[in-house]
Amino acid sequence: MKWENQTSGNRLVDWLLRPASRFWQLASLAVLLGIAVSTSLRENWGSDNAFVVKAAETLLAGGSPYEDKRFLYLPSAVIMAVPEALLPQTVLRWVLPVGMSGLLGIGWLAALRLFSVPLRSRFAVCGLGVFALVYKPYVNLVLIGNWTAISAAALPVALLLAHRRSWGAAGLVIGLAIACKPMLVPIGLLFLLARQWRGLAVAVLVPVGFSLAGALMMPSPSLFFTKTLPFLLQGQDSYALPWDASPIAVLPRLGVPEPVAVVVAFAGAGAGLWGAWRRWRRPDSAEGAGGDQGQLRLVETACMVMLAAFLVSRPSFDHYLLVVLPLLLASGVRPGSMPRSPWFWLALTPQVVLIPWPSELAHKRRAFKDCAALCGLAMVLVRRALRSGRVTLGPVTTAGSPPRTEPECAATPAESAARTAF
Repeated sequence: MKWENQTSGNRLVDWLLRPASRFWQLASLAVLLGIAVSTSLRENWGSDNAFVVKAAETLLAGGSPYEDKRFLYLPSAVIMAVPEALLPQTVLRWVLPVGMSGLLGIGWLAALRLFSVPLRSRFAVCGLGVFALVYKPYVNLVLIGNWTAISAAALPVALLLAHRRSWGAAGLVIGLAIACKPMLVPIGLLFLLARQWRGLAVAVLVPVGFSLAGALMMPSPSLFFTKTLPFLLQGQDSYALPWDASPIAVLPRLGVPEPVAVVVAFAGAGAGLWGAWRRWRRPDSAEGAGGDQGQLRLVETACMVMLAAFLVSRPSFDHYLLVVLPLLLASGVRPGSMPRSPWFWLALTPQVVLIPWPSELAHKRRAFKDCAALCGLAMVLVRRALRSGRVTLGPVTTAGSPPRTEPECAATPAESAARTAF
Protein backbone atom coordinates (compact mmCIF):
# COMPACT_ATOMS: atom_id res chain seq x y z
CA MET A 1 0.00 0.00 0.00
CA LYS A 2 1.40 3.39 -1.02
CA TRP A 3 0.45 5.84 1.66
CA GLU A 4 2.01 8.72 -0.23
CA ASN A 5 -1.16 8.98 -2.31
CA GLN A 6 -3.60 8.41 0.55
CA THR A 7 -4.68 10.45 3.54
CA SER A 8 -6.49 9.37 6.68
CA GLY A 9 -7.81 12.78 7.64
CA ASN A 10 -5.53 12.85 10.69
CA ARG A 11 -2.29 14.80 10.28
CA LEU A 12 -0.41 12.85 12.95
CA VAL A 13 -1.40 9.49 11.46
CA ASP A 14 -0.48 10.65 7.96
CA TRP A 15 2.93 11.80 9.22
CA LEU A 16 3.53 8.49 11.03
CA LEU A 17 2.71 6.47 7.94
CA ARG A 18 5.32 8.23 5.81
CA PRO A 19 8.57 6.30 5.15
CA ALA A 20 11.15 6.50 7.93
CA SER A 21 14.58 7.87 7.15
CA ARG A 22 17.69 5.70 7.38
CA PHE A 23 18.65 7.51 10.58
CA TRP A 24 15.48 6.43 12.39
CA GLN A 25 15.82 2.89 11.08
CA LEU A 26 19.34 2.64 12.52
CA ALA A 27 18.34 4.36 15.77
CA SER A 28 15.47 1.94 16.37
CA LEU A 29 17.68 -1.05 15.59
CA ALA A 30 20.34 0.30 17.97
CA VAL A 31 17.79 0.54 20.81
CA LEU A 32 16.61 -3.06 20.33
CA LEU A 33 20.14 -4.46 20.02
CA GLY A 34 21.31 -2.35 22.95
CA ILE A 35 18.63 -3.84 25.21
CA ALA A 36 19.54 -7.36 24.09
CA VAL A 37 23.30 -6.87 24.57
CA SER A 38 22.95 -5.19 27.96
CA THR A 39 20.71 -8.07 29.05
CA SER A 40 23.33 -10.63 28.03
CA LEU A 41 25.88 -8.87 30.25
CA ARG A 42 23.70 -9.02 33.37
CA GLU A 43 24.12 -11.82 35.89
CA ASN A 44 20.40 -12.49 36.37
CA TRP A 45 19.55 -12.95 32.67
CA GLY A 46 17.17 -15.76 31.74
CA SER A 47 15.90 -16.42 35.27
CA ASP A 48 12.47 -17.69 34.15
CA ASN A 49 13.83 -19.54 31.14
CA ALA A 50 16.18 -21.42 33.47
CA PHE A 51 13.25 -23.43 34.88
CA VAL A 52 12.28 -24.61 31.39
CA VAL A 53 15.86 -25.48 30.42
CA LYS A 54 16.31 -27.35 33.70
CA ALA A 55 13.16 -29.36 32.96
CA ALA A 56 14.55 -30.40 29.57
CA GLU A 57 17.90 -31.31 31.11
CA THR A 58 16.10 -33.41 33.71
CA LEU A 59 14.21 -35.24 30.96
CA LEU A 60 17.42 -35.92 29.06
CA ALA A 61 18.93 -37.29 32.27
CA GLY A 62 16.00 -39.69 32.72
CA GLY A 63 14.16 -37.81 35.48
CA SER A 64 10.74 -36.24 35.77
CA PRO A 65 10.63 -32.47 35.07
CA TYR A 66 7.71 -32.11 37.47
CA GLU A 67 9.88 -32.93 40.46
CA ASP A 68 10.63 -29.20 40.31
CA LYS A 69 7.47 -27.48 41.53
CA ARG A 70 8.36 -24.31 39.64
CA PHE A 71 8.12 -25.94 36.23
CA LEU A 72 4.48 -25.08 35.46
CA TYR A 73 4.14 -25.79 31.75
CA LEU A 74 2.59 -28.71 29.85
CA PRO A 75 4.68 -31.82 29.04
CA SER A 76 4.89 -30.54 25.48
CA ALA A 77 6.98 -27.60 26.67
CA VAL A 78 9.72 -30.01 27.76
CA ILE A 79 10.08 -31.23 24.19
CA MET A 80 10.18 -27.65 22.92
CA ALA A 81 12.92 -26.78 25.43
CA VAL A 82 15.27 -29.62 24.45
CA PRO A 83 17.14 -27.53 21.81
CA GLU A 84 17.84 -24.87 24.43
CA ALA A 85 19.12 -27.50 26.86
CA LEU A 86 21.61 -28.69 24.24
CA LEU A 87 23.15 -25.23 23.81
CA PRO A 88 26.13 -24.19 25.96
CA GLN A 89 25.38 -21.49 28.51
CA THR A 90 27.78 -19.07 26.85
CA VAL A 91 25.87 -19.38 23.57
CA LEU A 92 22.46 -19.25 25.23
CA ARG A 93 23.45 -16.09 27.10
CA TRP A 94 23.70 -14.20 23.80
CA VAL A 95 21.04 -16.05 21.80
CA LEU A 96 18.19 -15.88 24.33
CA PRO A 97 17.83 -12.07 24.64
CA VAL A 98 18.03 -11.68 20.86
CA GLY A 99 15.45 -14.44 20.49
CA MET A 100 13.09 -12.73 22.94
CA SER A 101 13.47 -9.43 21.08
CA GLY A 102 12.95 -11.20 17.77
CA LEU A 103 9.71 -12.82 18.92
CA LEU A 104 8.35 -9.48 20.12
CA GLY A 105 9.39 -7.98 16.80
CA ILE A 106 7.51 -10.70 14.91
CA GLY A 107 4.39 -9.90 16.88
CA TRP A 108 4.76 -6.20 16.09
CA LEU A 109 5.26 -6.82 12.37
CA ALA A 110 2.26 -9.15 12.19
CA ALA A 111 0.10 -6.58 13.99
CA LEU A 112 1.21 -3.94 11.48
CA ARG A 113 0.39 -6.16 8.50
CA LEU A 114 -3.03 -6.89 9.99
CA PHE A 115 -3.81 -3.18 9.74
CA SER A 116 -1.98 -2.74 6.40
CA VAL A 117 0.65 -0.44 7.90
CA PRO A 118 3.75 -0.09 5.68
CA LEU A 119 6.67 -1.80 7.37
CA ARG A 120 9.05 1.02 6.41
CA SER A 121 6.83 3.75 7.83
CA ARG A 122 7.81 5.90 10.81
CA PHE A 123 5.11 4.21 12.84
CA ALA A 124 6.47 0.73 12.11
CA VAL A 125 10.17 1.54 12.42
CA CYS A 126 10.12 3.87 15.42
CA GLY A 127 7.10 2.36 17.16
CA LEU A 128 8.82 -0.75 18.47
CA GLY A 129 12.00 1.13 19.42
CA VAL A 130 10.13 3.76 21.42
CA PHE A 131 7.93 1.09 22.99
CA ALA A 132 10.98 -0.93 24.08
CA LEU A 133 12.65 2.18 25.47
CA VAL A 134 9.77 3.52 27.59
CA TYR A 135 7.70 0.44 28.46
CA LYS A 136 9.45 -1.31 31.34
CA PRO A 137 7.86 -4.80 30.99
CA TYR A 138 9.53 -5.10 27.58
CA VAL A 139 12.97 -4.95 29.17
CA ASN A 140 11.85 -7.27 31.97
CA LEU A 141 10.65 -9.90 29.50
CA VAL A 142 13.89 -9.82 27.52
CA LEU A 143 15.82 -10.08 30.79
CA ILE A 144 14.03 -13.08 32.29
CA GLY A 145 13.50 -14.90 28.99
CA ASN A 146 9.93 -15.89 29.81
CA TRP A 147 8.10 -17.82 27.10
CA THR A 148 5.36 -15.20 27.13
CA ALA A 149 7.29 -13.85 24.15
CA ILE A 150 6.10 -16.85 22.12
CA SER A 151 2.48 -15.95 22.83
CA ALA A 152 3.22 -12.29 22.05
CA ALA A 153 4.38 -13.38 18.59
CA ALA A 154 1.75 -16.07 18.01
CA LEU A 155 -1.41 -14.07 18.73
CA PRO A 156 -0.86 -11.32 16.09
CA VAL A 157 0.24 -13.94 13.53
CA ALA A 158 -2.86 -16.04 14.25
CA LEU A 159 -5.18 -13.04 13.97
CA LEU A 160 -3.54 -12.03 10.69
CA LEU A 161 -4.19 -15.52 9.33
CA ALA A 162 -7.75 -15.49 10.67
CA HIS A 163 -8.42 -12.16 8.99
CA ARG A 164 -7.25 -13.72 5.74
CA ARG A 165 -9.73 -16.56 6.39
CA SER A 166 -6.99 -19.12 7.09
CA TRP A 167 -8.54 -20.24 10.38
CA GLY A 168 -6.93 -23.67 10.18
CA ALA A 169 -3.45 -22.12 9.99
CA ALA A 170 -4.43 -19.75 12.79
CA GLY A 171 -5.41 -22.73 14.93
CA LEU A 172 -2.05 -24.34 14.19
CA VAL A 173 -0.17 -21.23 15.35
CA ILE A 174 -2.26 -21.00 18.52
CA GLY A 175 -1.82 -24.72 19.18
CA LEU A 176 1.97 -24.54 18.87
CA ALA A 177 2.04 -21.53 21.21
CA ILE A 178 -0.08 -23.39 23.77
CA ALA A 179 2.25 -26.39 23.49
CA CYS A 180 5.07 -24.07 24.58
CA LYS A 181 3.07 -22.19 27.23
CA PRO A 182 -0.70 -22.48 27.81
CA MET A 183 -1.24 -18.72 27.87
CA LEU A 184 -3.38 -18.52 24.73
CA VAL A 185 -5.92 -21.13 25.82
CA PRO A 186 -8.62 -18.41 26.24
CA ILE A 187 -8.33 -17.58 22.52
CA GLY A 188 -10.32 -20.75 21.93
CA LEU A 189 -13.34 -18.59 22.73
CA LEU A 190 -12.62 -16.51 19.63
CA PHE A 191 -12.84 -19.64 17.48
CA LEU A 192 -16.15 -20.45 19.16
CA LEU A 193 -17.54 -16.98 18.49
CA ALA A 194 -16.45 -17.22 14.86
CA ARG A 195 -17.79 -20.81 14.63
CA GLN A 196 -14.51 -22.00 13.20
CA TRP A 197 -14.63 -25.58 14.41
CA ARG A 198 -11.78 -26.88 12.28
CA GLY A 199 -9.41 -24.19 13.53
CA LEU A 200 -10.50 -24.85 17.11
CA ALA A 201 -9.89 -28.57 16.70
CA VAL A 202 -6.37 -27.92 15.40
CA ALA A 203 -5.65 -25.51 18.29
CA VAL A 204 -6.71 -28.22 20.76
CA LEU A 205 -5.21 -31.31 19.16
CA VAL A 206 -1.71 -29.89 18.55
CA PRO A 207 -0.82 -29.26 22.24
CA VAL A 208 -2.64 -32.42 23.30
CA GLY A 209 -0.61 -34.50 20.86
CA PHE A 210 2.70 -32.94 21.87
CA SER A 211 1.82 -33.30 25.56
CA LEU A 212 0.99 -36.99 25.17
CA ALA A 213 4.31 -37.50 23.40
CA GLY A 214 6.13 -35.65 26.17
CA ALA A 215 4.32 -37.61 28.88
CA LEU A 216 5.32 -40.92 27.25
CA MET A 217 8.96 -39.82 27.26
CA MET A 218 9.17 -38.94 30.97
CA PRO A 219 8.81 -40.90 34.19
CA SER A 220 5.92 -40.06 36.55
CA PRO A 221 4.00 -37.69 34.25
CA SER A 222 1.11 -37.88 36.74
CA LEU A 223 3.06 -35.42 38.93
CA PHE A 224 1.67 -32.70 36.68
CA PHE A 225 -1.81 -33.38 38.11
CA THR A 226 -0.84 -34.28 41.67
CA LYS A 227 1.89 -31.71 42.32
CA THR A 228 2.18 -29.00 39.65
CA LEU A 229 -1.47 -28.24 38.94
CA PRO A 230 -2.48 -27.83 42.64
CA PHE A 231 0.55 -25.60 43.18
CA LEU A 232 -0.47 -23.44 40.20
CA LEU A 233 -4.14 -23.21 41.22
CA GLN A 234 -3.12 -21.97 44.66
CA GLY A 235 -1.29 -19.04 43.10
CA GLN A 236 2.13 -20.52 43.86
CA ASP A 237 3.74 -19.15 47.03
CA SER A 238 5.61 -16.14 48.45
CA TYR A 239 8.23 -16.46 45.72
CA ALA A 240 5.85 -15.09 43.08
CA LEU A 241 3.72 -12.86 45.32
CA PRO A 242 5.82 -9.65 45.00
CA TRP A 243 5.37 -9.77 41.21
CA ASP A 244 1.81 -11.15 41.05
CA ALA A 245 -0.35 -8.42 39.51
CA SER A 246 -3.67 -10.27 39.63
CA PRO A 247 -6.38 -8.51 41.71
CA ILE A 248 -6.77 -11.74 43.68
CA ALA A 249 -3.21 -11.30 44.97
CA VAL A 250 -2.98 -7.49 45.11
CA LEU A 251 -6.27 -6.57 46.84
CA PRO A 252 -5.58 -8.66 50.00
CA ARG A 253 -2.28 -6.78 50.35
CA LEU A 254 -4.38 -3.62 50.58
CA GLY A 255 -6.52 -5.07 53.37
CA VAL A 256 -9.36 -6.46 51.25
CA PRO A 257 -10.52 -9.92 52.41
CA GLU A 258 -9.43 -12.61 49.99
CA PRO A 259 -13.00 -13.88 49.26
CA VAL A 260 -13.99 -10.34 48.30
CA ALA A 261 -10.91 -10.03 46.08
CA VAL A 262 -11.84 -13.28 44.32
CA VAL A 263 -15.39 -12.05 43.71
CA VAL A 264 -14.13 -8.71 42.38
CA ALA A 265 -11.65 -10.39 40.02
CA PHE A 266 -14.17 -12.87 38.66
CA ALA A 267 -16.76 -10.12 38.27
CA GLY A 268 -14.27 -8.14 36.22
CA ALA A 269 -13.45 -11.21 34.13
CA GLY A 270 -17.16 -11.86 33.60
CA ALA A 271 -17.66 -8.29 32.43
CA GLY A 272 -14.70 -8.74 30.10
CA LEU A 273 -16.14 -11.90 28.53
CA TRP A 274 -19.52 -10.23 28.14
CA GLY A 275 -17.76 -7.29 26.51
CA ALA A 276 -15.92 -9.66 24.17
CA TRP A 277 -19.23 -11.22 23.12
CA ARG A 278 -20.83 -7.81 22.58
CA ARG A 279 -17.79 -6.57 20.66
CA TRP A 280 -17.87 -9.55 18.33
CA ARG A 281 -21.53 -8.97 17.56
CA ARG A 282 -20.99 -5.27 16.87
CA PRO A 283 -19.06 -4.57 13.66
CA ASP A 284 -16.94 -1.48 13.23
CA SER A 285 -18.53 1.75 12.13
CA ALA A 286 -15.80 2.03 9.50
CA GLU A 287 -16.11 -1.58 8.34
CA GLY A 288 -15.97 -1.71 4.59
CA ALA A 289 -14.75 1.89 4.43
CA GLY A 290 -11.62 3.76 5.37
CA GLY A 291 -9.50 0.67 4.72
CA ASP A 292 -10.99 -1.35 7.60
CA GLN A 293 -12.51 -4.77 6.97
CA GLY A 294 -13.19 -5.99 10.47
CA GLN A 295 -9.65 -5.98 11.86
CA LEU A 296 -10.65 -3.84 14.85
CA ARG A 297 -13.42 -6.21 15.86
CA LEU A 298 -11.13 -9.23 15.55
CA VAL A 299 -8.31 -7.61 17.54
CA GLU A 300 -10.42 -6.05 20.28
CA THR A 301 -12.42 -9.22 20.84
CA ALA A 302 -9.24 -11.30 21.18
CA CYS A 303 -7.61 -8.73 23.48
CA MET A 304 -10.72 -8.53 25.66
CA VAL A 305 -10.73 -12.32 26.08
CA MET A 306 -7.06 -12.30 27.08
CA LEU A 307 -7.44 -9.41 29.54
CA ALA A 308 -10.40 -11.17 31.16
CA ALA A 309 -8.20 -14.23 31.66
CA PHE A 310 -5.35 -12.15 33.10
CA LEU A 311 -7.70 -10.71 35.74
CA VAL A 312 -8.25 -14.12 37.32
CA SER A 313 -5.04 -15.99 36.48
CA ARG A 314 -2.65 -16.73 39.32
CA PRO A 315 -0.08 -15.40 38.95
CA SER A 316 -0.45 -12.58 36.43
CA PHE A 317 2.83 -10.84 35.68
CA ASP A 318 3.68 -7.46 34.17
CA HIS A 319 4.87 -8.88 30.85
CA TYR A 320 1.50 -10.54 30.17
CA LEU A 321 0.22 -7.28 28.66
CA LEU A 322 2.83 -7.61 25.91
CA VAL A 323 0.55 -10.23 24.36
CA VAL A 324 -2.16 -7.64 23.61
CA LEU A 325 -0.41 -4.27 23.51
CA PRO A 326 1.29 -4.57 20.07
CA LEU A 327 -2.10 -5.34 18.53
CA LEU A 328 -3.83 -2.45 20.28
CA LEU A 329 -1.03 -0.02 19.43
CA ALA A 330 -1.04 -1.03 15.77
CA SER A 331 -4.79 -0.44 15.66
CA GLY A 332 -4.14 3.26 16.26
CA VAL A 333 -4.16 3.88 12.51
CA ARG A 334 -7.90 3.13 12.44
CA PRO A 335 -10.49 5.79 13.36
CA GLY A 336 -12.17 5.13 16.70
CA SER A 337 -9.49 2.73 17.95
CA MET A 338 -8.37 2.59 21.57
CA PRO A 339 -5.01 4.39 21.13
CA ARG A 340 -6.93 7.45 19.93
CA SER A 341 -8.46 7.80 23.38
CA PRO A 342 -6.47 9.52 26.15
CA TRP A 343 -7.81 6.93 28.61
CA PHE A 344 -5.76 4.24 26.87
CA TRP A 345 -2.51 6.10 27.51
CA LEU A 346 -3.54 6.94 31.07
CA ALA A 347 -4.05 3.23 31.77
CA LEU A 348 -0.49 2.46 30.62
CA THR A 349 1.27 5.18 32.62
CA PRO A 350 1.94 3.00 35.73
CA GLN A 351 4.30 0.82 33.68
CA VAL A 352 6.10 3.60 31.83
CA VAL A 353 9.74 4.19 32.76
CA LEU A 354 10.44 7.13 35.12
CA ILE A 355 6.76 7.65 36.04
CA PRO A 356 6.74 8.38 39.83
CA TRP A 357 4.86 6.16 42.27
CA PRO A 358 3.83 6.81 45.90
CA SER A 359 6.85 6.32 48.15
CA GLU A 360 4.90 4.38 50.77
CA LEU A 361 4.42 1.60 48.21
CA ALA A 362 8.03 1.67 47.01
CA HIS A 363 9.01 -1.68 48.53
CA LYS A 364 6.15 -3.51 46.78
CA ARG A 365 5.22 -1.08 44.04
CA ARG A 366 5.73 -3.41 41.10
CA ALA A 367 2.67 -5.57 41.70
CA PHE A 368 0.50 -2.52 42.41
CA LYS A 369 1.66 -0.70 39.28
CA ASP A 370 1.13 -3.75 37.11
CA CYS A 371 -2.30 -4.43 38.60
CA ALA A 372 -3.31 -0.80 38.01
CA ALA A 373 -2.25 -1.04 34.36
CA LEU A 374 -4.00 -4.38 33.86
CA CYS A 375 -7.28 -3.27 35.42
CA GLY A 376 -7.17 0.13 33.73
CA LEU A 377 -6.60 -1.33 30.29
CA ALA A 378 -9.35 -3.92 30.82
CA MET A 379 -11.83 -1.23 31.91
CA VAL A 380 -11.05 0.96 28.90
CA LEU A 381 -11.53 -1.93 26.51
CA VAL A 382 -14.72 -3.14 28.23
CA ARG A 383 -16.13 0.39 28.06
CA ARG A 384 -15.43 0.48 24.33
CA ALA A 385 -16.83 -3.03 23.81
CA LEU A 386 -20.06 -2.33 25.69
CA ARG A 387 -20.83 1.04 24.15
CA SER A 388 -24.23 1.05 22.54
CA GLY A 389 -24.71 1.23 18.81
CA ARG A 390 -27.71 0.58 16.60
CA VAL A 391 -27.08 -1.56 13.57
CA THR A 392 -28.75 -2.13 10.22
CA LEU A 393 -28.26 -5.30 8.23
CA GLY A 394 -27.08 -5.45 4.66
CA PRO A 395 -25.27 -8.01 2.49
CA VAL A 396 -21.48 -7.81 2.26
CA THR A 397 -19.27 -9.69 -0.17
CA THR A 398 -15.62 -10.23 0.72
CA ALA A 399 -12.90 -11.48 -1.59
CA GLY A 400 -12.86 -15.23 -1.87
CA SER A 401 -16.14 -15.81 -0.03
CA PRO A 402 -19.85 -15.98 -0.97
CA PRO A 403 -22.30 -13.22 0.01
CA ARG A 404 -23.22 -13.38 3.70
CA THR A 405 -25.84 -11.59 5.73
CA GLU A 406 -25.11 -12.70 9.29
CA PRO A 407 -25.05 -9.85 11.84
CA GLU A 408 -21.42 -10.39 12.76
CA CYS A 409 -20.15 -9.74 9.26
CA ALA A 410 -22.82 -7.61 7.63
CA ALA A 411 -24.10 -5.20 10.24
CA THR A 412 -23.48 -1.49 9.82
CA PRO A 413 -23.84 0.63 12.97
CA ALA A 414 -25.59 3.96 12.94
CA GLU A 415 -23.15 6.84 12.59
CA SER A 416 -21.87 8.06 15.93
CA ALA A 417 -21.01 11.62 16.87
CA ALA A 418 -18.40 10.52 19.42
CA ARG A 419 -15.03 12.22 19.05
CA THR A 420 -11.69 10.71 19.94
CA ALA A 421 -8.24 12.20 20.36
CA PHE A 422 -5.12 10.51 19.03
